[in-house]
Amino acid sequence: MIDVKNLSKSFGDHLVLDDISEHISPGEKVVVIGPSGSGKSTFLRCLNLLETPSAGTITFEKTVITDPKVKIDKVRQQMGMVFQHFNLFPNMTIRKNITLAPVRTGLMKQEEADALAAQLLQRVDLTDKADAYPNQLSGGQKQRIAIVRALAMKPKVMLFDEPTSALDPEMVGEVLDVMKELAQEGMTMVVVTHEMGFAREVGSRVLFMDGGHILEQNEPKEFFSNPQNDRTKLFLSKVL
Repeated sequence: MIDVKNLSKSFGDHLVLDDISEHISPGEKVVVIGPSGSGKSTFLRCLNLLETPSAGTITFEKTVITDPKVKIDKVRQQMGMVFQHFNLFPNMTIRKNITLAPVRTGLMKQEEADALAAQLLQRVDLTDKADAYPNQLSGGQKQRIAIVRALAMKPKVMLFDEPTSALDPEMVGEVLDVMKELAQEGMTMVVVTHEMGFAREVGSRVLFMDGGHILEQNEPKEFFSNPQNDRTKLFLSKVL
């Protein structure tokens, strides 16, 4: 589904991603872990061109999206993105937050979008918040809304950029539960996270990044029980 070839990204003189090649297949749940500053979020944000790569190509469903001629907004409609800090529109009700993009892009009419919003809100147990505003919600509730807002576009892949790191510890579970459910339904997911339990339980593959490189990757059981790279071993010894 996503093919990354020789991806590099620099900010000025600072090389953040160094010649990364990676392939993400439909239905995979790829969990990206590593220390702060390792390039995880930059890698994720390059996948839908929120960050423009300095070199390399990214192909999404046979379209080379790094080609300047490609209409990237059209591509992004198929790639749901959930950020660390929710990024909900504070001046709009929760229902409006969910229905805005599908209606604006012509994906569906308002009535259809409203019906889908009701269905999605029921799914995350927040039906009673449809007419509330983001500032009336807890962090965990906002993040669940951010997830269903992305789902309202019926994306083919979901990208999660540290979706629980801004939350109080007791709210983390309610967000991870929604993500686990998505995974069970077969959604293709790329998740940057510090939640090792989630990586172990839900990931089909775990990537470890440091210094702008993918140093190691494996299926979760093998990755956590038998890491090969010394840097991976050191990282896991501190976080597990």
